[in-house]
Amino acid sequence: MTYVIPALIVGLCGALAGILLTVASKVFHVEVDERIEKIGESLPKANCGACGYAGCSDYAAAIVNNGAPTNLCRPGGAKAAMKIASVLGTAAEDVVPMTAIVHCSGDCNATQTAFSFDGIQSCKAVKRFYGGNGLCKYGCIGLGDCASVCEHDAIRIENGVAKVIPSLCGACGQCVAVCPNQLISIKPLTKHVDVLCSSAANGKETKLSYKNGCIGCRICEKKCPEGAIKVENFHASINYDKCTNCGTCMTSCPVKAIHSCEK
Repeated sequence: MTYVIPALIVGLCGALAGILLTVASKVFHVEVDERIEKIGESLPKANCGACGYAGCSDYAAAIVNNGAPTNLCRPGGAKAAMKIASVLGTAAEDVVPMTAIVHCSGDCNATQTAFSFDGIQSCKAVKRFYGGNGLCKYGCIGLGDCASVCEHDAIRIENGVAKVIPSLCGACGQCVAVCPNQLISIKPLTKHVDVLCSSAANGKETKLSYKNGCIGCRICEKKCPEGAIKVENFHASINYDKCTNCGTCMTSCPVKAIHSCEK
């Protein structure tokens, strides 16, 4: 009896717990639309948040429950959009191919380092010391924080500057988030003309630190026939919605800060 009574108590408690869990599972059961699971299987499972949602599962639920657009998955592209449309029985929405771009061409031939850094070899760590180790405080530090988070192996460090390989890029935006100098943006793959400088210094200061840097002269702004390029804070930037790839800004730039990045 010393062992029987405790065993019975434990058994009864286990049975009671099982009954309560069964009842709770029935009472609180939430019917899940099977399309959410199927759409989730159609996504690349990157969970990058580039679609504007917390992850692939959240995006799949938003499509089914809230009518979210089916073409927001950048890594999945048109292939994912077509699979989602097939699950929903709707026409596939157009997908604009996107890629990341590093707005800097300050390689070892265009600028120099101000000091050697012996600490943790990351852009974020170097940025904490005097704003970075380069003469240009706005340029690419070149230690590859962006490359380390890229799941597509689409970023290389070449001659001290990060370069994106558009054919490999999934436009997930992970590199955008980790760059301490905010040099990376996401643009349409079909737009080839880019300002490869992010300096906000005046022209004189820029030329002292970076020979190919934008000096804010506004010549590109005046020459652009579409009004697609603007200069603010001594820095030119392109409105890709207006840009036609004509290259007028590129050929008129006196310091060659604008490049054609077509691959």
